[in-house]
Amino acid sequence: MRRDKQRIGLLALSLAFALPAFALPAFAAAAAAKADAPKQGAANDASAQVDAIADDYLAAVLEFDPGPAYQTGLPLKRHDYLPHNSAADLRAFERREDGLWQRFSAIDRAAVGDDGAQLLYAQLREMLQASRGMRVCKAEGWNVNHMGGWQNNLADLADRQPVTTAEQRKQALTRWRGFPGYVDNEIANLRAGLKAGYSAPKTLGARVLKQIDALLAMKPTQSPFYAPAQHSGDAAFGKEFEGLVADQIQPALRRYRDFLADEYIKQSRDSIGLSALPDGVACYRALLRQFTTLDRAPEEVYALGKRTVAENTRTVSELGQKLFGVSDLPTIVKRMDEAADNRFASADEELAFSRGLLARSRERSAKYFVAMPSQPAIVEPLKEEQRGSGVSSHYEMQPDETKPGIYRANLDRPGDDRRGAAEITLVHETWPGHHLQIALARGVQRHPFSSLAFNSAYVEGWARYAEALSEEAGIYTTPYAAIGRRAWPARGMVLDPGIHLYGWTRQQVVDYMVESGRFSAKVAEESVDRYAAMPGQITSYDSGALEIFALRREAEQALGERFDIRQFHQQVLGDGIVPLQYLRERVQAWIARSREAK
Repeated sequence: MRRDKQRIGLLALSLAFALPAFALPAFAAAAAAKADAPKQGAANDASAQVDAIADDYLAAVLEFDPGPAYQTGLPLKRHDYLPHNSAADLRAFERREDGLWQRFSAIDRAAVGDDGAQLLYAQLREMLQASRGMRVCKAEGWNVNHMGGWQNNLADLADRQPVTTAEQRKQALTRWRGFPGYVDNEIANLRAGLKAGYSAPKTLGARVLKQIDALLAMKPTQSPFYAPAQHSGDAAFGKEFEGLVADQIQPALRRYRDFLADEYIKQSRDSIGLSALPDGVACYRALLRQFTTLDRAPEEVYALGKRTVAENTRTVSELGQKLFGVSDLPTIVKRMDEAADNRFASADEELAFSRGLLARSRERSAKYFVAMPSQPAIVEPLKEEQRGSGVSSHYEMQPDETKPGIYRANLDRPGDDRRGAAEITLVHETWPGHHLQIALARGVQRHPFSSLAFNSAYVEGWARYAEALSEEAGIYTTPYAAIGRRAWPARGMVLDPGIHLYGWTRQQVVDYMVESGRFSAKVAEESVDRYAAMPGQITSYDSGALEIFALRREAEQALGERFDIRQFHQQVLGDGIVPLQYLRERVQAWIARSREAK
């Protein structure tokens, strides 16, 4: 999954960071049926109240930002507006959200009915609490982000713009004529942020500047914002849209570019940590809550990460002794790095290697699941405008199951990449990781709002768990993946609070990453800015994975020989993306039922 991954812009930092490009798909048909179905039960029925709030929250989000509709397959009546990003619109959305929270708080959970309603209740509570809690961050005042910034989001929106009918093409022109105003709002928000003491790190501004420069270097017909014209096949529309890109979109990009270069970066903070911002520590706590769905203090995250890293390092020492005859981590890492059979000679070789492993990963994953999804996955390089800007390898979900999910591999530095690490990343992003989980979720029929109920701990936790499952399934072809997948996990739970709570320097972060053997110094240096851009997100991988591992151990111990790995995975994946507490309740209920069954 793209690590920053479905993006809703600035409705809240929680949503801007939370909804990646591979977020849970929803069926347009199911959503339409839901919209047409009569409300069940009386007005005071708790389940009906939950249902109604979900309807209203979904409508509020899609009126605020159309992006999630295209990324999930949700129906959208209009295609003529961009996300709302003015300060006034942001405050209006918050008031609407507060009204929904007031209604939600009056519901007695004990009165909520079946499992479906209970799940929807849990998702609403999680999203409302997290989004409202994120307001302390004042995200619009420092929204400069090379991983999931507006420049990436709107390019994706352009690629998904409907242009089949004459009316849709008319709406497309209306939408993209609003681009200059959107950019002006971004500049105004950032100026207000600077005045109030908020800014992004200088290094993030420099990376975004590089992305904008790449966009400006393109001819109008090469720009990703020209995509609606490319998809339409209408010559007259294409000509008009080319003029729109040349006369409105590119000048607005130039205006933003000059603002960054001449004004913003000079006033931005040198520190990469959130603690440098007003209420930065409170913001970090809110981000951890949003990304993990757990009420766990940063200090606890840090301590748990340290313990887990120590346990993993002991296992790495044992594996290093078997493979290299040495047990100290630095020597093991050095031997892995120098191994000739752990290197790539070129980007083409790395791409071919990943594509070859893709077929193997699907085949060997199959026996661990009740059913495998039919949607294929493919491996492609990063898009042209992403290359060299620090964007990491990621997964792009396709809501149309006839189209393959795409694993975009960062091939910028094949000489620095290692085969073992490439194996780990591929299974994380495809089979049995993100692609499998997301494609299976497509078959789950739920309220359309559930398409927005993304949480990183579940999604990234599953993908981290999939790294271990891949070893169990015999997917890895190198002996280095078994070491690498243990040497890196949980370090994010240490370095992220290190950056945002304890004031770690860039060099401390780089050294800690390189120590694991998973990353070269160059890759680690780029990754620092990812962690600066998405505070808290890297902790979600192991927060979620540790929970899934714990639930599996609990099930294995309780069920003994009756434990069925396929059925366990069905329980973990069967409801789609859920908060971790709800996942625990679901799996424990299955364990209890299984113990009682004869």
